[in-house]
Amino acid sequence: MKTLAIRMAPLIVALIIVVLPAPEGLPPHAWHFFAIFLGCVVGLIFEPLPGAVIGLIGVVVAALLAPWALFSPEQLAQPDFKMADRAFAWAVSGFTNSTVWLIFGAFMFALGYEKTGLGRRIALWLVKTMGKRTLTLGYAIMLADTALAPFTPSNTARSAGTLYPVLRNLPPLYDSQPNDPSMRRIGTYLMWVAIASTCVTSTLFLTGIAPNLLAVALVESSTGIRVTWGEWFMATAPVGILLLAILPLVSYWLCPPELKSGDVVPRWAAEELAKMGKLTRHELLLLALVVTALALWIFGTSLISPALVGLLVISLMLIIGIVTWSDILSNKAAWNTFAWFATLVALADGLNMVGFVKWFGLLMADYLGHFDPTVAMILLTVAFYLLHYFFASSTAHTTALLPVMVAAAASIPGIDMHTFVLLLLPTIGIMGIITPYGTGPSPVYYGSGYLPGPLWWRLGAIFGLLFLVAWIGIGTPWLLMTR
Repeated sequence: MKTLAIRMAPLIVALIIVVLPAPEGLPPHAWHFFAIFLGCVVGLIFEPLPGAVIGLIGVVVAALLAPWALFSPEQLAQPDFKMADRAFAWAVSGFTNSTVWLIFGAFMFALGYEKTGLGRRIALWLVKTMGKRTLTLGYAIMLADTALAPFTPSNTARSAGTLYPVLRNLPPLYDSQPNDPSMRRIGTYLMWVAIASTCVTSTLFLTGIAPNLLAVALVESSTGIRVTWGEWFMATAPVGILLLAILPLVSYWLCPPELKSGDVVPRWAAEELAKMGKLTRHELLLLALVVTALALWIFGTSLISPALVGLLVISLMLIIGIVTWSDILSNKAAWNTFAWFATLVALADGLNMVGFVKWFGLLMADYLGHFDPTVAMILLTVAFYLLHYFFASSTAHTTALLPVMVAAAASIPGIDMHTFVLLLLPTIGIMGIITPYGTGPSPVYYGSGYLPGPLWWRLGAIFGLLFLVAWIGIGTPWLLMTR
């Protein structure tokens, strides 16, 4: 019965919205489209089906119901208006979005890390070099995540898939066992540093987590504001680098390990590196490719599209033999994300196309128009951040709330929308720390047995507040000064 209710929830929510009268000032077809959109959001929250399937169903339903959900009577009355062609063009528009292709390209970078073993080698080398003291081992974990983040748009693949398999071997070397009082010896500290670090790196880099790229695409489709890789990094660097610098130390104070030093971990890492052998030709070539891609993302946007950079690197990896076409075809995560985000971009763009975003912005103007622009930006950002307690997916959170927040900000006189976008969007990464379900790798670390529920909720609240205060307290003045 519970499973049936979850499966039916998106349909029930959509039908309830449809039968309600459209609010004053909103055309009926826009209200009907909003019903479809909200049904998809409920589906993303409860996941009766995979997210990509939910998105695909949403665009198909909206396109099939185009006379009632996509187009106004005035548009349909035009003699040369080809409804069927226009509806299909809208349904597949997300697949031509450059940011969606950038996401796909970055996933292939991550595949290269996995295939060559370069990601694991980086993690092991840092553990070997810095692992004699527990505090410096924490810094090694943070640096390993930071090194992988610019080219791994899935923090699940980066942290849970690459780093966690290395980390899980470390606590037992010092007899720190999961679900046991001995977990405090070193395991709890290492696992918390790992999950907290990946949340910060997910904010520091535009390509550090896929919802960042989704958010950029949604903002561009609704406002025309384009955020580049370099611009994002310059906006987040003061706060992100500071948080990464203090995170292992703050974790050391708040969940102190009983074991302060030891040489077992470095020896183990050295043995694992010895098994891997010397750097391979493919590892060196991949390193050269990702450095080149990073340079082009930062400095070459006027010459080559960031998405085209991704496709260029994929082509070179295929030519060199770092990956094969079979590897790319079998990368289910990349294709799933590609389809998922393409449909979500189309759905969010539909909200703007039917006039819902404009209507909502005018409505919010009555409530927020009296606020000082800077205060209003901060209030909206804090609300966006704290509402993540109700979401188990950063993608669902972004899809559901980002258009609302952007529309609300656009309604407030005096707000610089470009500044607001740079203040709002990077919180998608750091907000993942607040709950055991807040971001992709959270369930993996929660299930490790080293971070029991009460401890996670306490640390999540403390670090969540620390991240938010740092972002608002430092990020806001920085953005106002540099914009």
